[in-house]
Amino acid sequence: MKATDGVTSGDSVLLDKRGQALWITINRPDKRNAMNGEVIAGIARGYRAAHDDAEVRVIVLTGAGDKAFCAGADLQNTGAAFAADFSKPNADFADLLRLSQASTKPAIARVNGTCMAGGMGLLCMTDLAVAAEQAVFGLPEVKVGVFPMQVLSLLHSTAPRRLINEWCITGEPFDARAAQAAGLLNHVVPVAELDAKIDWLIARIVDKSPTAIRRGKYAMRAIASMSFDESIAYTESQIALLAMTEDAKEGLKAFAEKRKPVWPGK
Repeated sequence: MKATDGVTSGDSVLLDKRGQALWITINRPDKRNAMNGEVIAGIARGYRAAHDDAEVRVIVLTGAGDKAFCAGADLQNTGAAFAADFSKPNADFADLLRLSQASTKPAIARVNGTCMAGGMGLLCMTDLAVAAEQAVFGLPEVKVGVFPMQVLSLLHSTAPRRLINEWCITGEPFDARAAQAAGLLNHVVPVAELDAKIDWLIARIVDKSPTAIRRGKYAMRAIASMSFDESIAYTESQIALLAMTEDAKEGLKAFAEKRKPVWPGK
């Protein structure tokens, strides 16, 4: 399914192209937008649709309603929640996190409410995050006898180690201001201002060079596990390549001519 103007629905996940943004909405408000196989597949489909559409410059990930962003895995059917096909080398949720990290288009989490367990993984897989001030966060897996294993893969590079230890080991919730102080959020706003803040952030992205952002995100991912000597060698070659792009040439020309650039995206 490819997103077009308006809304396309996979029932559990809605894809809505709004101008240059593709909104991915988990559509299970009666289940606090808990994840199941359909939700994971729908979010992945949205990421792929965004990358297939040259007009899309940014992804917005959120949950339907005003109660929850994502409460984690759907535990109503506990057998299904923790079932695994051991013939498959990769888990679906892990593959979604891999897909998000390979993304070269920026993603914003719009956290409209409860963000727990696997929902924290969805939060961490985005580049930027805005939350309503009443949002509640947590990693309560130890309360049901498991641990946020896959979430840790992204969380450890986002928040301080001591806080992660406390969140994972106690399983107790924390509020939006604590989440922001820990580095999980860029902005916390009253719920009535949430969409305006998202629109403000989108506007600050789509007027910038898509080529610079695309190559920059690729480079940030590449150097994450490099030593300084490796990363400086890699990035000095990358800046030379960037200078040869059409966007860089247009940006420098527009600067000299004191006008806004018209990005070719190449």
